[in-house]
Amino acid sequence: MNSATIQRYITENLQDSRLIEAEGDTFFFYGADNNFPFATIVTKDNDFDHLSNLNRADVYRLNIGVGAETFRKLFDRKISREDAEHPELLGYDFTALDQLMPHPLYGRMYWISVLNPGEATFQQLSPLLEEAYQLSVKRDAKQQG
Repeated sequence: MNSATIQRYITENLQDSRLIEAEGDTFFFYGADNNFPFATIVTKDNDFDHLSNLNRADVYRLNIGVGAETFRKLFDRKISREDAEHPELLGYDFTALDQLMPHPLYGRMYWISVLNPGEATFQQLSPLLEEAYQLSVKRDAKQQG
């Protein structure tokens, strides 16, 4: 599965979602607020986020911001401040393809990630994308007052 297929899925299935592309990465939003995406597709390493080794050919990472309860059900833990400062000690191979894991930097904020999800993995991710989208819809409604 390629990132364009995921982009298409999100924009076609999550009503009024929109994407913004910046420097090769894609950010998915709902509502007027462009500050908090509900999902992202990242295609390269940067100075503060390099644990996934995204500079490999054709490797990308899908990131999804789920709720706290879902995160704990998926990983049976909460990511502490110390964990967030040393994600390499969490026991995940952040370079592994098609493996659901906490986001290497934003797991503390209940973000999950998968490098190059396959079809079967993406089927598991679809309800998680829906959850992240619904959280964004609720946040937007609260901001609109």
